[in-house]
Amino acid sequence: MDDLLAVTREFLNSAVSRSGLDRCLRRHGVASLEALLPPAEKAPVKPFKAYEPGFVQVDVKYLPAIASEPRRYLFVAIDRATRWVYVALKPNRTAQSAKAFLKAAIEAAPFRIQKCLTDNGSEFTDRFLTRTRQPSGTHDFDRLCAEQAIEHRLIPPRRPQTNGMVERFNGRIEEVLQTHRFDSTADLETTLHCYVALYNQHIPQRALGHITPVQALKNWHTSHPHLFRKKVYKQAGLDT
Repeated sequence: MDDLLAVTREFLNSAVSRSGLDRCLRRHGVASLEALLPPAEKAPVKPFKAYEPGFVQVDVKYLPAIASEPRRYLFVAIDRATRWVYVALKPNRTAQSAKAFLKAAIEAAPFRIQKCLTDNGSEFTDRFLTRTRQPSGTHDFDRLCAEQAIEHRLIPPRRPQTNGMVERFNGRIEEVLQTHRFDSTADLETTLHCYVALYNQHIPQRALGHITPVQALKNWHTSHPHLFRKKVYKQAGLDT
């Protein structure tokens, strides 16, 4: 409910109340999220292993083409411990774009990135281009990881659930894409960055004990300051 309320206030009606949103959902037969799920999807989800901040999952999501503008790709990085997210739109999904994205994520993250988990796409690895089916270490993404002392891990082939945390966030992005009409790529980019800021700063996460990713970062900074390279700041709440 808190998640829906934050998104509704940001994108639909800033004056809506929590009780009003609850009544609206009940009128439409959606008293809980389980009412929207088919039985097969109600099975319990295996929790992610606990990690300290600094283990990020990275992925690329196709974005819809808009009018005559070229297609864009959304690179996404999410920290396992705090659910903090960083995104950037790129004109392609090449190794150069992946390297530039990781470099920007390293600069934006308040913590030191120590591990990076990706799929086996050619933008991240040359694993399937070598005779041994092992990364050569000469790929642009691997070189940057080596320079920054980041351990680059790859998911097993045909096991996308290993990178499930970033895949779930991509599902959130897909909901935004399906419920909005974009007039331009600039409009799309602004909306996505607005949602990510909302997600990081104002949407409590059940997996974090119903606090926001930024609050989780602040808590970790207090207890483990050696993991961080800069101070964590919390933005002001939504205008009312």
